[in-house]
Amino acid sequence: MKQFINNKEDMVTDAINGTIAASGGKLARLDGYPHIRVVVRSDWDKSKVALVSGGGSGHEPAHAGFVGAGMLTAAVCGDVFASPSADAVLAGILAVTGPAGCLLIVKNYTGDRLNFGLAAERARAFGHKVSMVILDDDIALPDLPQARGLAGTLFVHKIAGAMAENGASLEECAEAAKRVINNSRSIGMSLDTCTVPGSPKENRIPEGMAELGLGIHGEAGVEQVASSGSKDAVTKVVDKLAPTMADAQHAVLINNLGGASVLEMSILTQDLLSSDIKDRIKYVVGPNAMMTALDMHGFSISVVELTKVDEALLLQPVDVVGWPGCNPRTPTKVLPLPDGLSPIRAPASPHAATKAFLTTCCEILIASEADLNVLDAKSGDGDTGSTLATAANALIEAMDTLPLADHTQLYRAIGLELSQTMGGSSGVLLAIFFAAAGDASASGQPMRAALQAGLERMRQVGGANPGDRTMVDALAPALDALDAGLTSASNAARKGADYTATLTTAKAGRATYINAEQLEGHIDPGAEAVARLFEHLAS
Repeated sequence: MKQFINNKEDMVTDAINGTIAASGGKLARLDGYPHIRVVVRSDWDKSKVALVSGGGSGHEPAHAGFVGAGMLTAAVCGDVFASPSADAVLAGILAVTGPAGCLLIVKNYTGDRLNFGLAAERARAFGHKVSMVILDDDIALPDLPQARGLAGTLFVHKIAGAMAENGASLEECAEAAKRVINNSRSIGMSLDTCTVPGSPKENRIPEGMAELGLGIHGEAGVEQVASSGSKDAVTKVVDKLAPTMADAQHAVLINNLGGASVLEMSILTQDLLSSDIKDRIKYVVGPNAMMTALDMHGFSISVVELTKVDEALLLQPVDVVGWPGCNPRTPTKVLPLPDGLSPIRAPASPHAATKAFLTTCCEILIASEADLNVLDAKSGDGDTGSTLATAANALIEAMDTLPLADHTQLYRAIGLELSQTMGGSSGVLLAIFFAAAGDASASGQPMRAALQAGLERMRQVGGANPGDRTMVDALAPALDALDAGLTSASNAARKGADYTATLTTAKAGRATYINAEQLEGHIDPGAEAVARLFEHLAS
């Protein structure tokens, strides 16, 4: 089992119980498990219009995460990707509806329409005022007579919920909901399908492809398209979305379908807010997981055209866990570095041979990125190759600004560059290495002695010694053999790197957290990088 659930049959009730337990007393549920699963506001007094929504589970935090002051009054939860029963919906309506009436907000799926519709008829028969609106914001198939309801539903929850909280009538809330529905558009994209508990995962999306225009229940998208990163994904989504948008100001909701990392969602947000529709975006909701499809590795973009009234209602504060807020789109603010962090650099000086040598070293590290990442995944976090390649690319870019003709200043300049461009412990250790080598060179020591002085300082600060399974295992013997020529240094570096594969205990670096079985037979990636560098230079 690769999911943190207990019994498949209890997963929805367990999730509801967890949501309520963490709500600080703001939420409650109706009796009736397991057939009736309704989350309600615990402070509700039926004095205003009630808003009831819901549908299948698996879209968390929708819908229970939007129950609270200013949004939903109740959420009716079905099984995963399955509509709740008409009895469950009716229970929710009867529990929260007073003289002001109830507005049902329903996504355009057959089961939801039927069960919410039947429950509304039965509630009316009890004498309650009930209106129902249907969400159809999906634009993936523009000619489809029954478009699906996607994350644009949340604009209706927010705007109609604010109106109800402000004391509007049922008719006013329903009209506002219909206006928002008409002004809302959504489309999604995913790199992978979702994993439905108890069912085999459907692997229909090939490597290097993505599905564009998919729903929130694991159903296939409208088309499969080539996947080439965030900017390309946003462009494909915007190309579909832009023609349906009015030439007016909009709010955009950036929704994680469940499996995208926070880092990815922030990158997608940057690219969306720099896209062709940027001038039509005034407010941003997210990026957050708001209307998910279990663990689907994808995102959806929803937009709503703003009226002055709706703009104010979107900005009205709410007391729910699932709504991240609505913020104005603003230009990036860049502040100057504090005093002391802008380094004093030696003047640039050209030296063709030194430039060629350093460029070759950088290109070796860049070419080794993937291999070193694979090695690091065995003993660390899988990023050694990327870290070194990033620093190498930065060094190449800065090459013409370096004091190439003055090796003493060059050591220090490389140390400064690495301290700014290379992350992790490797970055700071190599910055110390070159800074100390520069100091030793300034005192008159030749190159090999200066580099050994740098290594000694790095060992003192970092705590790594030969035999500790780090880059030191290759670098120390290579420098010791350097006076005998690059071939000798290369052989020594390779021998030291290979030796790390026999060490099952690391005494420094991230590999200290890895057990012996995982380390055995795997060369330390830092030592491998040193060995490759010397091998290429000697060839």
